Amino acid sequence: MEQKLITQLKILKLSNVKPNFAELARIYDLDWRTVKKYYDGYDGKPKHHSKPSKLDKYKQLITKKLAIKGSNVRAVYEFIIDEVDPDIGTYSNFQKYIKSRGLKPKKNSTGHPRFETEPGVQAQVDWKEDISIANCYGEIFTFQVFDYKLGYSRYPIFTYKLYKTRQDVFDCLITSFKATGGVPREILFDNMASVVDLKGNHRHVNEKMRTFAKDFNFKIKLCKPRHAYTKGKVESLNKFLSWLYPYQGEFETEEQLIAILEKINQKVCKRICDETGVQPLLLFQKEKEYLQSLPSNEVIESYLPHDRQTTVRKDSMVTFNKCKYSVPPAYIGKPVRLQVKSDKLCIYYSTDLIAEHLLTNKRLNYRSEDYKKLLNGKIKDADSIEEMAEENLKRMDLLL
Repeated sequence: MEQKLITQLKILKLSNVKPNFAELARIYDLDWRTVKKYYDGYDGKPKHHSKPSKLDKYKQLITKKLAIKGSNVRAVYEFIIDEVDPDIGTYSNFQKYIKSRGLKPKKNSTGHPRFETEPGVQAQVDWKEDISIANCYGEIFTFQVFDYKLGYSRYPIFTYKLYKTRQDVFDCLITSFKATGGVPREILFDNMASVVDLKGNHRHVNEKMRTFAKDFNFKIKLCKPRHAYTKGKVESLNKFLSWLYPYQGEFETEEQLIAILEKINQKVCKRICDETGVQPLLLFQKEKEYLQSLPSNEVIESYLPHDRQTTVRKDSMVTFNKCKYSVPPAYIGKPVRLQVKSDKLCIYYSTDLIAEHLLTNKRLNYRSEDYKKLLNGKIKDADSIEEMAEENLKRMDLLL
């Protein structure tokens, strides 16, 4: 109606006809002074108000974190709540702020049917593959996360891994069983290469996985090919793993990264689930009563790995029990296995033994040859490397 009045007034002005403000006010149900304001050039109230927001001071941070590949609005909100300012307001207002400032384009989403199961009946599992995050020194950490989710309560377990081998699947399942205190009657998998052998159009669960399932007393179910929604409960966990991305540049070590993942895991357990309207932790109190008992310790131990996976960092070292041990610099950035044999730490790349150390309580444990190779190319005077290496290693021993 306002636009119609403005148009009429413009026509009268162009025609050099003085309007009857009182008559127009009666027609448009307005005060005559308001009509005159429109005649004098008033365009009406702005449709969008640009009021200052307490989030404005975080606008640059929000933009920076949203720009990280894999990040999303919820992830950035959770990061700021946890690490910057717990009093930034509700998630709804945070979304409105981002939309009103045009900080993030709107994404379309598609729906899928829901499948419900009784307590203790089913868990769904999946891998979130090749997540890459840089620490505060610019080192890239690439890893996998095994998602395990109980079907009734939606109670999740996230497990950090470097690989996706069959042994990793066994290890992650046992970790999940122990964390939930029992085993469901069935577990839904997709076509994991470590679980399923594909022969043409036929799928077969491999024998080692069948034996594992028999020993832990659960049935293996496979979701339909090209029907990812059949394991939609665990698929939905991937959106929470995007909460990791705003931590890019906010941590130092692999241990701190794993702690961040565990922190997110606990937060998801206490967050009200969109599907059930209840915290997974609360529903889990009921579901855990229906889980089957774990097998004997002998059976469990027979499937557990006796080594640990990690990645060689830029200082050419790996961490074991909060102490660091060196390897040759040629393995920087590569995944290795740590294995304890008596009082020694053996470090393997694939099947090759690349370093061996006596276990100590020292924070830094450099082998002289590893440290010299690390200095090589960094020091112009190659002849002084030997002397400098010895002096630096002695200082480290004194300080640490």
